[in-house]
Amino acid sequence: MATPKWQALVLNALRFEAGWLLCVLGGSWVAAVAGSSLLAWHLWRCARPGEWRFIAGFALLGLAIDGGLQLLGGFNFNDQTLVLGLLPLWLWMLWPLFATLVYHSLAWLWRYPLLAALCGAISGPLSYYGGALLAEVTLAAWLLPVQALVWAMLCVGISRFYRT
Repeated sequence: MATPKWQALVLNALRFEAGWLLCVLGGSWVAAVAGSSLLAWHLWRCARPGEWRFIAGFALLGLAIDGGLQLLGGFNFNDQTLVLGLLPLWLWMLWPLFATLVYHSLAWLWRYPLLAALCGAISGPLSYYGGALLAEVTLAAWLLPVQALVWAMLCVGISRFYRT
């Protein structure tokens, strides 16, 4: 029996939240296993045809954005191992995990670009702040306001190019 749509959307959001917690609290090894497993499940059971391209592109975008902010001194990861010398795997894994929400539990949001921008401007920096506290990462004073702008623009961009 198929899962009702609202239950599928709730489960999509819960999988992301579980993945976020596992990545932030567990570090890169847990992120490699749990994040990859959650992404594989999503692609196998939930993804729309071709959605993997969006998820892969979003992962690369995350590496560019957060990697650039890291190069500018926005993050201090202390002694954590960094992918390509830029980011710990656990932080990078959050980008494709977020992308699993776009065509599913967040699909309703993209019809309202201003609301999407506001939600991005608030929830993006809050996610970084909470993750930094839990993972013992130091953030530069300027990083959260920049993240607010970045996530507002990302959400407006998704709104603009979103296709149902």
